[in-house]
Amino acid sequence: MEDQFIKAAALIGDPTRASIMWTLLDGRAFTATELAISANTSPQNISMHLGKLLEANLLCVEKQGRHKYYRFSNKEVAYVVESMANLIPKPEISSKNKPENYPPVKYCRTCYDHLAGKIGVALTDSLLEQKIIIEKNNTFEISSEGKKWFSDFGINIEEAQKQKRIFLKPCLDWSERRNHIAGSIGTLLLNKMLNEDWIRRTANSRAIVITGKGEKEFLKYFKIVV
Repeated sequence: MEDQFIKAAALIGDPTRASIMWTLLDGRAFTATELAISANTSPQNISMHLGKLLEANLLCVEKQGRHKYYRFSNKEVAYVVESMANLIPKPEISSKNKPENYPPVKYCRTCYDHLAGKIGVALTDSLLEQKIIIEKNNTFEISSEGKKWFSDFGINIEEAQKQKRIFLKPCLDWSERRNHIAGSIGTLLLNKMLNEDWIRRTANSRAIVITGKGEKEFLKYFKIVV
C-alpha cells in the first residue's frame, strides 16, 4: 500500500501532469492539443504524460471522429485532485482589501461536476440551516423534510440514489476551507441551475456567472443574496 501511494503521489506530482489534472477539473473532456497548450508543453511531451495517466487508470480516453478526448476515469479522481488544493497555504487578507472582493473563480466555480466557491459553500450552509440536509460524523444525509424539498425543487432523490456513484458527500472547498456538496445530488443541483439559466459557464475558466434570474432564485430557495 505504501509503495502504491508513493507511485500515485509521484505520478500526480509531476508539474506537467499536475497541470493536466487541474485543467480537467473543468468537468469537460479535452484533446491532447488543448492539454498541451494548457500545460505549455509540446504535443510529443503531452502524449507521454497522458500515456502514464492512462496506464495508471487516472484518465480515460474517448474517440470521436479524428479526435481523442481525455477526461478523468471516474469522479473520485476529480475529488482527490480538488482536495489536494487544500494544501495550498491560505493567503493573508490585506487590511486594504475588502474581504468581499472575491476573484470570480473563488466566488463561484465548478468543482468538476458540482458548485463550489463562496456560493457553493453558502448554498450548503443554507440547506443545513433549513434542515434539508443534516450533518452526521462529517457526512451529509437528506432529512425527511429534505426529500419533499428536493421533490418540489424538481430533483428525483430515488433516481439519484440508483446511480452507481456517491450519492451525497461533503467536499472540502480549497478557497473557503469549508464543505460544499458533492456527489450525484451536487451534480443534479448544478445541472438544474445551468439548464434553467440561473448560472452560466465562462470560457476557458471554471468561474461561474450568476444571472439576474439566478439572483432571484438563489434568494428564493437558499436565502442567499448574490
